[in-house]
Amino acid sequence: MMSSERPALPFDAEKHDHSQCVADALRSAESLCERRGARLTSLRRRVLELVWTSHAPVGAYELLDRLSHERARAAPPTVYRSLEFLLQHGLIHRVESLNAFVGCPHPGQSHSSQFLICRDCGIAAEMLDADINRAIAERAAACGFAVERKTVEVRGLCPACQTRDGAGQP
Repeated sequence: MMSSERPALPFDAEKHDHSQCVADALRSAESLCERRGARLTSLRRRVLELVWTSHAPVGAYELLDRLSHERARAAPPTVYRSLEFLLQHGLIHRVESLNAFVGCPHPGQSHSSQFLICRDCGIAAEMLDADINRAIAERAAACGFAVERKTVEVRGLCPACQTRDGAGQP
């Protein structure tokens, strides 16, 4: 996303078809895994689908709870292994501050993202802003700092929550 673009998804509910969003994510995952020769097992696929159920980051134990209603043998290690696989293949992101996961709308592309997270409804929108990434890299290099991993998370109110709260601004 160009730095001047306004992120439309998932905050722009009128333009966002969530069922299509989930279907696209699953199709992309299947295609990516096939190209890489990786196995997208039924459990991994289901975990990915559950992560994409909403755009709010979801924790491992919440996923386990949802899976336990469907699969009697769902256990923490199986969920964590599935999440690790999905992370490794760039199909999901870990939202560090929440210790939770959100689907990646740009799988297969190496990128560093920024997240806008609504403090009321919990929805997270991923941004890809090259200017932000460049600024971090330049400032770190100027300090002699070697960046190993970066996660930019910004909290505030999405447009719907601003309207609902009547605040109009954070």
